[in-house]
Amino acid sequence: MIAGVEKFDGIGMTSARTRARMVERLREQGIVDEGVLSAMGSVPRHIFVEEALAIRAYEDSPLPIGAGQTISQPYVVARMTELLRAGGRRRRVLEVGTGCGYQTAILALLSDEVYTVERIATLVAKARRNLRALKLNNIRIKHGDGSMSLGESLIVDGIIVTAAAREVPAPLLDYLEVGGRMVLPLAGRGGEDRGTQFLTVIDKTADGLREQTYDAVRFVPLLPGIT
Repeated sequence: MIAGVEKFDGIGMTSARTRARMVERLREQGIVDEGVLSAMGSVPRHIFVEEALAIRAYEDSPLPIGAGQTISQPYVVARMTELLRAGGRRRRVLEVGTGCGYQTAILALLSDEVYTVERIATLVAKARRNLRALKLNNIRIKHGDGSMSLGESLIVDGIIVTAAAREVPAPLLDYLEVGGRMVLPLAGRGGEDRGTQFLTVIDKTADGLREQTYDAVRFVPLLPGIT
């Protein structure tokens, strides 16, 4: 839980009651990880969107956050987090695509440490403001290109990528320890699924990589470079 979260609760569509209804909807949609549900119920999603959109914050839909990017719908955030956890706590998580910081905040409540990378400077600043307001102190934010090597020594047991790739970003796998897991949207790589994105889980085992495909989703593309 986030200490003092009550001060961010508004009235009507930004109230704690509305957030609780969102959690119940997630249950109905099939989210079963109680840790994820608790985190989703703790983080005030409306502070991560523009004030004019705050009344829509708990709808199950993506919303614009500027720079051509969006905050993912609550179900997708919960689903990706549930897949990453696989029923247990992750020690250190690398997030590629910080955006406004909402997914980061959820991960911070469920991990010992979160290292998050965002390529767009205006979103880095926005995420820092949002996360600072919640006083979450186990997050490190980097303005950088998450599609390639980050240029530092880093070992994690979880990676979550919030932009769609056509192939698993190989440089990121170097950061994943054996027994770790990556969750990302991957575009279909052939046949009738070509171009359709699917949530994909990559488990790194002693024998190599194991890939599993889950829900169809729609994300902005994973792009190189920084702005």
